[in-house]
Amino acid sequence: MDRASKLLEIESLAENLMKQEKSLSLLKLKILFFASMYENLSVSVIIDKLGIKKSNFALMSGELEREGLVVIGPAEIDKRCRVLHLTEAGKTLLEEYKKPIETKLGATNPEVDRALDVLSNFLNRKV
Repeated sequence: MDRASKLLEIESLAENLMKQEKSLSLLKLKILFFASMYENLSVSVIIDKLGIKKSNFALMSGELEREGLVVIGPAEIDKRCRVLHLTEAGKTLLEEYKKPIETKLGATNPEVDRALDVLSNFLNRKV
């Protein structure tokens, strides 16, 4: 199987696993994740990493902000740049969402965890 096919398979399987927890849309979950992982990442970079339209991001992030899960504001260094910050409620919801998924995955071989880290780092450099 070529690399593109493997990536499509991984993406499809991972998305199906994530969709099993229906308390939040997958796009909202991804926005919360990027806000938690990259605290000072600009909104435009998050949009690029997610590969979505600005209008979709604006709609979803606006809903998340109204729900009290994120705060959108100016960056400290460049006030023209907007950044997303997770609120305590957002952090709690994200952790609650991840727990059943971690349970489903169960104990994994450290080799699998290293492979996932390598894949994540590789893809982050490509996007």
